[in-house]
Amino acid sequence: MTIWLEIEARKQRVDLPAAALGFMQCVVDGRTIQADAQMVEPGVLSLIVDGRQYGCVLDGDGVWIGGKRYSFVLDDPRSLAGRRGSGAGAEGPRPVKAPMPGRVVRVLVAAGEEVADGQGVVVIEAMKMQNELKSPKSGRVSRVAVTPGDTVGSGDILVIVE
Repeated sequence: MTIWLEIEARKQRVDLPAAALGFMQCVVDGRTIQADAQMVEPGVLSLIVDGRQYGCVLDGDGVWIGGKRYSFVLDDPRSLAGRRGSGAGAEGPRPVKAPMPGRVVRVLVAAGEEVADGQGVVVIEAMKMQNELKSPKSGRVSRVAVTPGDTVGSGDILVIVE
């Protein structure tokens, strides 16, 4: 299976074996990589590459690795969205979801406020680390669903940006 990932404005070809989890050999831009991927719980992946282990938390169009969020655009030519082009889904309301269970420390925006792409909107604390979640696009905050002190689960919608 071949997919195209756009990570931080750089598009990379990734060739994956048919089985997407377990020990695999994949090719990223022509470079062969040995990897062992295991889904620890829904949305949380343990990944071992070149003997180094990474905890990965999937967050819609991003993944948290070592406290840093990497945005990506998945362009799978077999998927309906992939056939529409990599910009599909960029229009319309976009939620900011909790990447993992945690506690809301700060809410940085209010409903009706204009935000820029990548601007911090909510800070959550999980596993003794604070993570600032960023707006997926420029626009207006249409809904803030949390307040400081709230406990959130993985995938809970925190803010919606239109």
